[in-house]
Amino acid sequence: MAAAPLRLVVSCAAAVVLAACSQAATDPVGEPAPPSDPTPAVSVSSSSMPVAMSDPPPGSTPTSAVVSEAVATTEVTTTTEVTTTTSTTVVTTPRVLTAAFTGDVLIHSHMWTQAQRNAIDAGDPEGYDFSPMFDEIAPIISGVDFAVCHLEVPLRLPGREPSTHPFYGAPSQIVGDLAAAGYDHCSTASNHTLDQGVEGINITLDEFDRVGITQSGMARTPAEIEPRVLDVSTADGRAVAVAHLSYTWSYNGLQPPQDQQWRSALIDPQRVIDDARTARALGAEVVIVSLHWGAEKVSAVTGQQRGWATDIIAADVVDLIVGHHAHVLQPIEQVNGTWVTFGLGNVLSFHPTTDEWPAASQDAGVLTVSFTVDESSTSVDDIAFHPTWVDKSNGRVIRDVQAGIRDEATSAWLRSQLEASLRRTVSVVGEFVSEHAG
Repeated sequence: MAAAPLRLVVSCAAAVVLAACSQAATDPVGEPAPPSDPTPAVSVSSSSMPVAMSDPPPGSTPTSAVVSEAVATTEVTTTTEVTTTTSTTVVTTPRVLTAAFTGDVLIHSHMWTQAQRNAIDAGDPEGYDFSPMFDEIAPIISGVDFAVCHLEVPLRLPGREPSTHPFYGAPSQIVGDLAAAGYDHCSTASNHTLDQGVEGINITLDEFDRVGITQSGMARTPAEIEPRVLDVSTADGRAVAVAHLSYTWSYNGLQPPQDQQWRSALIDPQRVIDDARTARALGAEVVIVSLHWGAEKVSAVTGQQRGWATDIIAADVVDLIVGHHAHVLQPIEQVNGTWVTFGLGNVLSFHPTTDEWPAASQDAGVLTVSFTVDESSTSVDDIAFHPTWVDKSNGRVIRDVQAGIRDEATSAWLRSQLEASLRRTVSVVGEFVSEHAG
């Protein structure tokens, strides 16, 4: 800023003029002053006190003055302009998404006949009510941000009775009861996807829409089988962009129409990788893959399972793989740094406990995990397994194994069954068994 002209104002008495007044007479007031150095603007005000003067000596000129005493007071005010720059750094805390996954929901005839009895007891003689079967695990399912089931079977066609193996057709009420238990989403690609043909797929997805939960693995249109991103709310009100992809090893020899191969998705590692990359391009921060694979009744991981997992994980675009189909529990492992739960067992089914189907086909659990998401990465943390057991003798319900063992009201027979189930479960996924119930 340029300095303002400096003006000195002096008051002079009658015929006596201070030297400064004499100078002021030669510099007319208001005439621009010469350029000055860039110093802050200064305002100066001077006032003289009354002065006593002696008589001028003879022969002196009127402009000469002898000052016997002069007192002046000067007030100076200086203003300095200061510019302050403020910068703000916003620190974003990681978002944490909690999730739960369960094994096969396989509606055998014993399950739907029990659901009929439940509905009759509730005053609906024409309906099916599966909801009591989920009562013990509902608090775990509903307590997470994103709960995912695996509905292995399609719904029955209109006018037909429910059906079981080899071509399943479940009552439509199972989808609404899954939603009521707290599930937000389901994987649906399985070897039974086409059991009711493409019409069965349409009816199943219409019911998902009606009850307000989503699915991956079946499609009514080509666009519906493509990856999509769900914005899932976390406990603190923020959101995480999630993609869930679902594939199966086979359709049990059935095939969709030649021009409708998009009705579901078969496992092909390159396809899974490409779909996961598409999901990332759409903004997915978490990518989960469900694979219907493995050997039935076998807890050991097959070479095919391990090979597929290794190939998919090598692309570094998937955060978690969740497996189904074996109808028994399989291990939970890290494969090249990515978590894989190879098989979650049957969370709801009625395989006969014979030489054909082992007691372990009643064992399953709720897998809970946390996805920690920041601006540059996603990690899978807090993996826990909450063991369950299908109680075929008391309402075909899913038992929370550890809670039942701890409950003093549990009968001796039931306690023995739960303890046997827990031993089997620990032998497969022991290090992950949750301590939530004791």
